[in-house]
This record gives sequence, structure tokens and C-alpha cells, in this order.
Amino acid sequence: MKHSSILLAFLSGILLWLGWPTYGFPLLLFGAFVPLLFAELHIRKSELKYKGWRVLGLSYLSFFIWNIATTWWLYLATGFGMWFAVLVNSLLMALIFLCYHKFARKVSQGAAFTFLTCLWISFEYMHLHWDFSWPWLNLGNGFSEYISWIQWYEYTGTFGGTLWIWLLNIVLFYAISSLLKNGFTIKTILKKSVTPALVILTPIAISQIILFNYFEINKSDGTEVIIVQPNIDPYEEKYTTSNDKISRLITSLTLPVLTQNTEFVIAPETVIADNIRISQVNYHPTLQGLRGSYASYPNLSYLGGISLVDVFKNPAQATRQTNLASDGVTYYNDYNSAMFFNQLGPVELYHKSKLVVGIENFPYKSILKPILGDAMIDLGGTVATKTTQEERSVFTSLKETKVASIICYESVYGEYVTGYVNNGAQFLAIITNDAWWGNTQGHQQHLSLARLRAIESRRWITRSANTGISAIIDHRGNILQSLPYGEQGVISGTIRKRHDVTFYVKHGDYIARIAIFMGVFTLLFGYTRRRKKRA
Repeated sequence: MKHSSILLAFLSGILLWLGWPTYGFPLLLFGAFVPLLFAELHIRKSELKYKGWRVLGLSYLSFFIWNIATTWWLYLATGFGMWFAVLVNSLLMALIFLCYHKFARKVSQGAAFTFLTCLWISFEYMHLHWDFSWPWLNLGNGFSEYISWIQWYEYTGTFGGTLWIWLLNIVLFYAISSLLKNGFTIKTILKKSVTPALVILTPIAISQIILFNYFEINKSDGTEVIIVQPNIDPYEEKYTTSNDKISRLITSLTLPVLTQNTEFVIAPETVIADNIRISQVNYHPTLQGLRGSYASYPNLSYLGGISLVDVFKNPAQATRQTNLASDGVTYYNDYNSAMFFNQLGPVELYHKSKLVVGIENFPYKSILKPILGDAMIDLGGTVATKTTQEERSVFTSLKETKVASIICYESVYGEYVTGYVNNGAQFLAIITNDAWWGNTQGHQQHLSLARLRAIESRRWITRSANTGISAIIDHRGNILQSLPYGEQGVISGTIRKRHDVTFYVKHGDYIARIAIFMGVFTLLFGYTRRRKKRA
């Protein structure tokens, strides 16, 4: 049975991989954990020694396969970063199964499954908030290519998808257990298939009802936008090309398609890459020239990425995100920002605040820096700790259209994005640079995750990616227009402003908060009940 347990663990890893976007079929996720659950049950009921270590090893095998097969592309940015993300994330997932195994030995199977589901959701919630944040493989993301199944994410967010996956795996586990006990006859198979089928089909049916009844209230309220895809290689060109040359490229791509009705030009993350002093944004020659290029379009607003820096000598101005230059006396704050301007008023800025682990922030710096020194866990980007801001900024055009500027990695965080909508955003602009990972699943998965944000918030999305895939996504998560990876050009299209606020936008990740409470309650209840039985 030892080898069969390894095969079961291997099968779970393969099913998780084959169920993952953008190539996978998410129906496989509904049974992906079942083989691993049976492997754990066999170990738990056996007379084997070192049961905990066996469960940890088998579950680590499953999750390592899943992690490496779906996020190997991180290696193209940095080998160390990829291996750190894969090995540590696999271990954290395996530890969840170890905790479940320990708890299941003391309580009923139903209580153990409740604890496992709550613990997994709590782990995903932690991945949205701690310094080593890596929510890429949160289970609810697995439906991003099958948006017709999950229109109800406007009520639950992605945690509704995670709960759905775990519920199906548990139902299938019980069904297969019953069949193994009572025999595989046509009658019993059909009988045991009813509940799993209902649990799968009911949410999909609800999603279809929502999908086909979601009409635009005002179809004439269109906003004309131009999305820029400059297609600049981040390794060879981006940081060796002058700001003036980039500015000229942007205008050369956009001016031929501009009209007097165009309301926004949207350019990608850090497209102005050579650091500009933050104090100079309103009169820097390059930025003044860029603004002047659009002087003939008085209703136009520009939104694009820019690298900014604030240099000072006074240590009293330093914060925990401030960097110290090599001379030991000069301090600087480094910003990955969105810049917004029109022909009236000053330049407005938003500073990226959900940062890439290890390259834009140093996780638990006070603890790890004395140990690691300057060895950063590089997942792709520019080397420096970035300075963030608390408020989710929303920019307003001259026609009173309110847009959120979401920078790259921030688009992975559902509840975080709701902050822009709660601040009045009528559509979402995602500006990003996905070229660090080459033409792999990395940029395809990143685009796919943006579709979830559209459904959760019921907001249209304009996505400007340096090398692609740039796109317009509607409030149902449909990609209406796109530019393929590696192609220079622009998208000229019309998006719709929306004013409604969804249940998820109002309440955020409430499912995760409930799961944390239920997990603690189940844990306390299980141990208290066991003590009473002993007594």
C-alpha cells in the first residue's frame, strides 16, 4: 500500500495542475484532493510508524507537483525566487494537511473536514496579507477562464470558489468511500452521483441566470479609451532607453488614432523607467513634452506608469521603507507609480502598494536582513524597497469619469481592488509589465486573473501591458479586445462606466473571516469534546 499512497499523492498533484488556468479544465479541481485524502486516511488507520511524517511527505509531493508545474515560469526572472516560492509554498500547503491529519485522529471525520476547509481558507487569506504574500494559487482563481461558471463571485469573491472546490472534494470522498464499502453497481453509482452533480450544477446554473440577466442600465454612457502596448524588452531596452525616447514612442503610437472624443490614453507600468525626482513631476521637461503632445485634445487624460525617487539627507525623514544609498549618508524613497494628468491642473500620483515579495519589499526586514544581508528573493523587477501609500487613489477626468489605477501585482488581490471601487472608481485600469517571464503561462495567468476582478466589482477593465497581453474586459469578465504578446500597438475602444456596488465590494472577504472563526471554534470544540469523553 506504500506505493499506492505515493501514486495517490502523485495523482492529486497532476489533477491540480491539469485543472489550473489557462490551459486546464477546472472540473478536475473538484476531485483533485480526493486521492490525497484517501492516502491520508490509509496512513491514519494503519499501524505504520511516523504517520505524521508520512502524511507530510505525501502531501508535499502533491503540492510540489502543482506549484512547480503551474509557476515554473518564475525561473525566467530568477532561479532563486522560483525555487523559494515553490518549495516554501508547497511546504505551507503540506503543513495544512499535517494539521488536518493530527486533528482527524482525535475527532469525527465530519469535524476534521470542517477544520481542513476552514484551515485552507485561512491559509489563503494569510497569503493575501502577510509579507510573504503569494496568492497566485488560491483555489478560487482556478475558474478564471470559465467565467460563465462563477458570475456569483460578485457576492462571494474567489473564496466562494475555494469553498466550492473543497465542498465537492469532500462530497466525492464520501461518495467513493460508500462505493468502496458497498460495491460498484450501476444503481449505487447513479445514486451516489446525484449529490456531487447537484453541488456542481447548482452554482453553474445560478451563474447562468446572473449572466443572462445582467443588462447595462445605460448603454449610451460610453468612454473612449486608447491602450498602449509599447513592447519594450525589460532586460535589454527598458532601462537603457531614455525617457524622451519612450515619450516619443507613446505619442507616435497614440496620435494617429486619437479623436476629440478620446477620454483616456493608458500606458503600462513604469513605461517612464528612468527615475525622475518626485518633486519635479509638474515641470520635468519630458513630462511637460508628453503633456504638450496632447494639447490639441483638451478633454484627454493620460494615465501611465512612472519610476520616481525622493532623495534626502535628513534621517528623521526616513521610514521603514526608505533605502540607504551606498555612501551611507544619502536616503531615498523609491516609487513604482501611476501618473495622471490632463491639460488642466497638476500631475496626480498613485504609488503601488501591493508589492512583489523580495524585490519591491524586503519581507520582515528587521528580522531577515541581519541574516540574509542584501540577498533579495527576486521574483522579477527592479532592486529597491518601494514606498507605498495607504489610500487607494482614484483619478477623475475632465468629463468626471473616475478611474482606478491598479499596478501589476495589485490586480491579484480581490478585496484590495474593492478599495478603489468604494472610493468611487467607475472603471479599472490595470497597468503592468509581464515581460519578466517571457511568453509563458505567467502573463496569460495574470491576464486571466483580471477577469475575476471585473466580475467581483462589476467594473470594466482596461489593461495596458508593456509586452502584452493588453485588453479591454467587460463587467462580466469577457475579453472584448486584446493585443497579443510581443506585438507593438494600441487598442482603441469604448468602455462603460458603472456606478453600482456589488455585495462583495461592500463586504470583502467575509467568507475567509467566517472560516477563521469556524476553524478556531472547531478546533476548540474538538479538543474539549475529547477531554469530556476521556473524563
